[in-house]
Amino acid sequence: MALAAPFEFGLSTKLHGFIVSNATEVAEAEMQRYTNTIPGTNVTYEMTPIRGGEFLIGSPDGEKGRNADEGPQRRVRIQPFWMGVCEVTWDEYEVFLFRSHLPRRVANAVNPYTNSIADAVAKPSHPYVEPSMGMGREGFPAINMTQHAANKYCQWLSACTGHYYRLPTEAEWEYACRAGTTNRYSFGDDEKLLGKYGWFEQNSRSKYQRVGRKYPNAWGLYDMHGNVAEWILDGYKADAYSDIPNGAIEPFVRGTRPYPHVVRGGSWRDDATTLRSASRQYSDPKWKEADPCLPKSVWHMVDADFVGFRIVRPLRIPSAEEMHRAWNNGVELE
Repeated sequence: MALAAPFEFGLSTKLHGFIVSNATEVAEAEMQRYTNTIPGTNVTYEMTPIRGGEFLIGSPDGEKGRNADEGPQRRVRIQPFWMGVCEVTWDEYEVFLFRSHLPRRVANAVNPYTNSIADAVAKPSHPYVEPSMGMGREGFPAINMTQHAANKYCQWLSACTGHYYRLPTEAEWEYACRAGTTNRYSFGDDEKLLGKYGWFEQNSRSKYQRVGRKYPNAWGLYDMHGNVAEWILDGYKADAYSDIPNGAIEPFVRGTRPYPHVVRGGSWRDDATTLRSASRQYSDPKWKEADPCLPKSVWHMVDADFVGFRIVRPLRIPSAEEMHRAWNNGVELE
């Protein structure tokens, strides 16, 4: 796949230099949980370290509710990274979404867009419907964005902070969700306990809920089961695991067309089976069915009120080209 326009790659190259110059942690032992403030605002987000290790991706043949695309299981190795403690909220996402206007949550009325690199990152078009669909904004997970929009948020946040952020790969997400377990869920096999850890069809009252209100998993991550399904960097392939050799390091499936891309974790509208650690879902053109635009928006999915995302920050800073490909998958334009 060819790189995007020279301007886009030049921006990624400039941003790579900015991130390298701001790097402090170089070893896994130096990784600590931290809270960051989006510059120029009073909006914060929290990241927790996920230690590197190995695990079996997918589910065993006998797991209750298993789907064929969850196998065959493969042992893979994951490098250390930080992950968002919670899903990205409207508080965070609106600063990006509405950044041509003074945000609602600025600190001391200071305009946050003083970073020329951040200001050069592509900005979403204004949504043509109320983006939360009336389900709540402050403290609630952001929804209805395309994978492209989520990628661009990561690039913009990287430019604002000097840390490299992106969406998690499918292997990273499942590794973090499982938190060292091999059960159906991060807390065990008993789905009767699911209501303590996640929001789903039986307890959500047909809407998403504020983040971080249920029990976290053993690694301190909230809402990995339910609330909103989360965008993943990978393209979806039903037989993806068949192509992964045992012992693979950081497996990843690059998307080659606009649909489908993976989402993980299940949502407020799903049943307990869909919230399992190994369960896979994927994007569909129907998620834009009500979009009146021609062509359809590359930023908004008005029928995906159950999809959001969370961010990761790898310890290893990749090359400028790797960063660029994470923020620009090259197939999101329809």
